[in-house]
Amino acid sequence: MSKTPSGRVPAKIINEDIQAFHGLATIQGYAPHDPDLTLEAITATYEELMADRAALVRAQIALDIIRDKIGTTEQRFHSQMRGSKDAVRGQYGDDSNELAAMGLKKASEKKRGSGKSKPAEE
Repeated sequence: MSKTPSGRVPAKIINEDIQAFHGLATIQGYAPHDPDLTLEAITATYEELMADRAALVRAQIALDIIRDKIGTTEQRFHSQMRGSKDAVRGQYGDDSNELAAMGLKKASEKKRGSGKSKPAEE
């Protein structure tokens, strides 16, 4: 099992970490033994984090744009298909195989209601 955490850190904690990072940058003489904890290493990771966040925002904007475009295209396609069904009905008639080919029922296949009235329940 990997020991590297992969889940997101809660926003509150990351914001606190960013504040602490800016505070760390003001400390004179900070010299940890672990090279991964030097100000230079932490600054590189901070810059990577900011770049990743910017990339996420750009990706979300791109997703919003394509989602809107898909909605517009779907509406246009749906309108065209409704119109084409009406055109097929007008050109070939309500009881044609061409109308059935488009997934619509022929007039002769539609159920007709019976002319009998239901008896009143007592």
